[in-house]
Amino acid sequence: MSETPDNQQPLVSVRGLVNRFGSQTIHDKLDLDIYPREIIGVVGGSGTGKSVLLRSIVGLRRPNAGSVKVFGKDLQSLSPEERTEQERRFGVLFQAGALFSSMTVLENIALPLIEHAGLSRVDAEHLARMKVALTGLPPEAGDKYPSMLSGGMVKRAALARALALDPDILFLDEPTAGLDPIGAAAFDQLIKTLRDALGLSVFLVTHDLDTLYAICDRVAVLSEKRVLVADSLQRVSETDNAWIQEYFHGPRGRAAAASKNALTPESN
Repeated sequence: MSETPDNQQPLVSVRGLVNRFGSQTIHDKLDLDIYPREIIGVVGGSGTGKSVLLRSIVGLRRPNAGSVKVFGKDLQSLSPEERTEQERRFGVLFQAGALFSSMTVLENIALPLIEHAGLSRVDAEHLARMKVALTGLPPEAGDKYPSMLSGGMVKRAALARALALDPDILFLDEPTAGLDPIGAAAFDQLIKTLRDALGLSVFLVTHDLDTLYAICDRVAVLSEKRVLVADSLQRVSETDNAWIQEYFHGPRGRAAAASKNALTPESN
């Protein structure tokens, strides 16, 4: 049974989701909600369809069955114009960044502002510089091409582009993959700071236990073609399931929990 944060209405409500690839069923009657201002981490073993779920929610994949309601509206039933308007309220960071290699960082960030917000190039690039600063990149990074940046800087540049249209929900696919522990921890704190400052909801697919312990309000576990449990990390880790027990209570899980406890001030 999942916990509803403060009995709020969900921003995103997935019901009865079915995703198939040929004869293979990835999701079967999957349910999940995303609530205002929460950071929800989605975990699961390989092949459980974490990224497929993300793509289904943001409209990049049409499910075989079920519904995805976003801000109270079913994406699949909207007109193309209405759907585009809803999708502007999403910001998506793909696993490899997915920046255009032939464009500078500023041009990458300015592109959605020009195409979707109708801004001039000058105005778009002015706002793009603000997004660069917001994600902690140095100003000179805006004039560089993605190939000239470190892995951590590419992640931040891609995050700046995801924030370009001031979305209500951020979708992050393995945001700390490939980063060293220091860079990953810094990126985690950036996400938490942005959530607190901008009032965002954050849906992130991750394998990083440190991320789950550091910033996630809830954790959803994909298993058996559905969301097995979606709740606080403590309650999820207590779920009687072999994969969950191995994942959260194995050596890496114990290390992540110990690190979190070491950073948490003891209550008086």
